[in-house]
Amino acid sequence: MKRQLLFAWYQTPRGELLRQVEAEFIRRSIMVGCKQCVLQIGGLGWENEFIDCSLYENFMILDAHNLGWADAVKIQAKSCNLPLQSESVDLILLPHLLEFDPYRFQTMREIERVLKPEGHLIIINFSPWSFWVRYQYLKKKKWADSWHGHFISKQRVLDWLKLLNFETRSAASFSIEHSPSDHHGHFKAGYFSFFTAAYAIRAIKRRYTLIPLAPATVKRPRLAVLNSLESSQRLSKDD
Repeated sequence: MKRQLLFAWYQTPRGELLRQVEAEFIRRSIMVGCKQCVLQIGGLGWENEFIDCSLYENFMILDAHNLGWADAVKIQAKSCNLPLQSESVDLILLPHLLEFDPYRFQTMREIERVLKPEGHLIIINFSPWSFWVRYQYLKKKKWADSWHGHFISKQRVLDWLKLLNFETRSAASFSIEHSPSDHHGHFKAGYFSFFTAAYAIRAIKRRYTLIPLAPATVKRPRLAVLNSLESSQRLSKDD
């Protein structure tokens, strides 16, 4: 499925609301210093809504088609083969990439490789059961290869993170509402409905050090044997 489906969705009224709540969530979830390394995989073009590129000097956008905010440092490469050193990134943003990545699990392995221990990962995906996302898909079916297997459930992503030694710290669902008189969007932790358009997961990479356990050796008590002749002589002297 081509990523044009994402940008076409953002151009709709509900898609614009979704973009706003996603930007608010990412802005609140960035908990790293300005000098630390932040990597976004998959350019959006409106990164300025959730991060100040002039303040975060080490903010980079990696995209195969060189998409993303003009003021950010860009890397043109594929997500399944990141041209970065191992354990060199403090925070990775993954907004709506896994649904469009045919090598999504290899991408997750690469993310685990380049992320520092205790580094943060933020994933945003479409909800597979969203009515609005399915409707947009049907309208732009020419951009999609197939429906099944692309949109990923939250539980499946949680299983991947657990397998890669990530600890999930929080999860949120993005609900959008729109009407001619009232329109707003919001996100809630642990909230789900068929009107939920997308979800987000924030996780931390854990590095567990295995401590080898040596087999315990049980020392047997030694018996001191006293010479019978010496013991008898001592007894006679005492008498």
